[in-house]
Amino acid sequence: MQNAIVQRSPRRLSSLYRTKRRIVRGLQIFALLLVLVYTLFPYYWAFVSSTKQGAALYRSALLPALDFTYYRQLIDNPIFMGSLVNSAYVAVSTTFLSLVIGVSAAYALGRIDFPQRRAMLMIVLMISIFPQVVVLSGLFELINWMGLFNRPSALILTYLLSTVPFTTWILTTFIREFPRELEEAAIIDGCSHFRILTRILLPLMGPSLASTGILAFILAWNEFLFALTFTLTDENRTVPVAIGLIAGTSRFEYPFGQIMAASVTVTLPLIAVVLVFQRRIVAGLTAGAVKG
Repeated sequence: MQNAIVQRSPRRLSSLYRTKRRIVRGLQIFALLLVLVYTLFPYYWAFVSSTKQGAALYRSALLPALDFTYYRQLIDNPIFMGSLVNSAYVAVSTTFLSLVIGVSAAYALGRIDFPQRRAMLMIVLMISIFPQVVVLSGLFELINWMGLFNRPSALILTYLLSTVPFTTWILTTFIREFPRELEEAAIIDGCSHFRILTRILLPLMGPSLASTGILAFILAWNEFLFALTFTLTDENRTVPVAIGLIAGTSRFEYPFGQIMAASVTVTLPLIAVVLVFQRRIVAGLTAGAVKG
């Protein structure tokens, strides 16, 4: 009798273990579905709202009407399409300059030993957490003094104040992970620091540059306060400001459908960029996570 109980207990334990695994896996899938619904529902609701007009917004709110009138109006609107071009130009330029400056500064902070290196890292971190309102008045005077007011170059210059510090901080952590033997061998062969950075380290930093560049691009693409302050005419405004200034046909009409259509249109380039570089983004975010 005891032998039978002993023989059955492993089977029972195995059955209980499989049941427990199924319950845990089911809970994980349920939690994943909740996260997906929570993150994707606002975008779906914006798309549904952008396909309805008038009182249809308040009927069957979760079902799209497939009326793309607002999207056709946006395409036919030269001001909005011009703002898309302005945002693309400013965001791409800001991302490129922030990566160039950030890589150079990150190499100096991550590889070159000097007494003030730790203090410089702390200063970079402090600058990256400054609220925009704190520096707004000073930047306004600076941009006005430089004669860049109401120009895309003013936005690029002000956006660098936000993108360069966090780009430098993130890239410094990546550069520190590279083995110093690479540099030592290059120095023996007579390479300068600039040649080491551009010919040896930079080709290895593709994933980290992609992930950092995406973050800088999104920050520059979505920025509103500086774009509203330093641009006055419709020809020089970026997309966030253009969406904020969309008005209805009368003073009593709130153009909810137009704003939702513009929001969906503006989000599509970001989704496309992330999908194209998703592998490099994941590789860059996980680089250095496991040391062997």
